[in-house]
Amino acid sequence: MSIAGKIKTYLTFTKFRLSFTVVLSAVLGYLFVAGYFWTWKDVLLIAIGGSFLTGASNASNQVWEREYDGLMNRTKNRPLPRGEMTLNEAYTVISVFLFIGLLCLYILNYKTFLLGILAYVSYVFMYTPMKRVSPWAVFVGAIPGSLPPLMGAIAFTNDFTFETGLLFFIQFVWQFPHFWAIAWISHEDYARGGFSLLPVASGKSKSSAALIVIYSLFLIPFTLIPWLMDITGIWSLIIGGLMSILFFLSACKLYLTLDDKDAKICMFASIIYLPVVQLVLVLDKIA
Repeated sequence: MSIAGKIKTYLTFTKFRLSFTVVLSAVLGYLFVAGYFWTWKDVLLIAIGGSFLTGASNASNQVWEREYDGLMNRTKNRPLPRGEMTLNEAYTVISVFLFIGLLCLYILNYKTFLLGILAYVSYVFMYTPMKRVSPWAVFVGAIPGSLPPLMGAIAFTNDFTFETGLLFFIQFVWQFPHFWAIAWISHEDYARGGFSLLPVASGKSKSSAALIVIYSLFLIPFTLIPWLMDITGIWSLIIGGLMSILFFLSACKLYLTLDDKDAKICMFASIIYLPVVQLVLVLDKIA
């Protein structure tokens, strides 16, 4: 395999392109608390550290699940099931990515470094093996999934404050309807690999859809807290409120139809919601 081909395999293995949303939420978390006092050095360290740490986490997940990935259409073309990498290569890539990621976070400050370790350990050694055991894996996975904006904020404050905690809880609540919409779409494919990630045993049912509706409803007041606490201005109320309501309505439509098409709409609504709301929070605070 050529050098370019090998690099492409490694980037696929670490799902490097998909780390963009994680890195974006971390950078926006940093900018939310830093305001006009941000620096390029910090932003670059957050971006590089977040990208490599996420890559190491994604790659470790694929090592854990290599036997099951080959059974599912969405994952059967990953490098390990296709035999494009050896396990020794995989462990080397993970080690390098993890070292670079954690080193960048350590340069920022010790607390950000510790949060990075927590994110990696909880994702790889708790969430990943739990996915085949219990739907509660989604709750466990929501913790590392919600840490990026907190890590970005702590990179500036070096302290846990109300604002840093707020960023965490918004993304924490968002994780549930977002991931359950994905699990709904991929339910049959997940089942081939032995995964059951919808919230109730009945699978694609009214009960699962109802929980998606409930958690998307919870997201509305969490989205408005920055405005209610006078941290941000009127635009976070208008745009944040509108985005969370549209997300909630997409979940309601899924509850009414139980249709995969509406699950995809709900998933896309969740994907659009998070960066838009986080960006508005940043811009509205410094305006």
